[in-house]
Parts: sequence; structure tokens; C-alpha cells
Amino acid sequence: MKRILLICMLSLGVYINAQDSETETVKATIVEFFDAFHKQDTTALKTMAKGDIKMQSIFVTPEGETVLKESDYNQFMKMLASIPEDAKFEERLLDFSIQVDGNMANAWTPYEFWFNGNFSHCGVNSFQLIKEDDAWKIIYLIDTRRRKGCQQ
Repeated sequence: MKRILLICMLSLGVYINAQDSETETVKATIVEFFDAFHKQDTTALKTMAKGDIKMQSIFVTPEGETVLKESDYNQFMKMLASIPEDAKFEERLLDFSIQVDGNMANAWTPYEFWFNGNFSHCGVNSFQLIKEDDAWKIIYLIDTRRRKGCQQ
């Protein structure tokens, strides 16, 4: 009985270590995404996504209307590439909450967005990822955007 219990505990330890490793790999993928984003490196950004991923943003207008704005990844990269070099922007990730199940992962990342040194807005990113050929690829990205209730 002790032997079976020991085998079960060792197996659980291996599983937990594998999950921790995958969680860290997903986190590294998100960090790399934002490194490329800040550098306006559209070539790197293309390699991090599986095709033309769906992107959405949720925000509330000054009139109180909730809006869901959709865009595709190619539009996002064109917009990013068009930002002038003298414009400084930074999306500061405040935390990571990552779940992994086999070849699927979700990363929830609260953030603050700063433009030319001034606070712009805050919100949360939700990334959906798939693991293909030992690499995590983004398949869907949705975020919220608000100016109130932020920590800055």
C-alpha cells in the first residue's frame, strides 16, 4: 500500500511540475508578444499568432453604452506599424493568471496603458492559446478598456 501511495505522489509531482513548466512557457509567450508590440515588430508578432486571429475590445462610451469592437490581426499590425517613432507607448502588465489544459491555455493579464508618459486607460487582456509543434500560438485576444477604477 505504501508503495502505491509513493508512486501516486511521485506521479502527481511530475504532473504538477509539467503544468508549472507549461504555465511559465505560456507566460513567456505573452511577455514576448508585448516585447514585440512595444518594438512595433510586426514580423515577430506574426510568428506568435495562428493565422489571422480574432481580436476584440470591450469598452463603455461616455453615454454608458457597452461597445464590442472587432478587428483582425492584420489591421492591428498595420495600425501598430503606422505609429510614429517619436510616440512612446507602453502596456504595463500588472499580473498573470494562466490556466493550461493539454494543448490549450488561457492567460488573463490586467494592465495599464501609457502613451507619451501619460496614463491612458486600464483593463484586462484575455488570451486564448494553442500549443502546436512545442510552441504556444495566440488564437484569440479580447481586452477591456476603461479610465475609471484603475490603480495608477
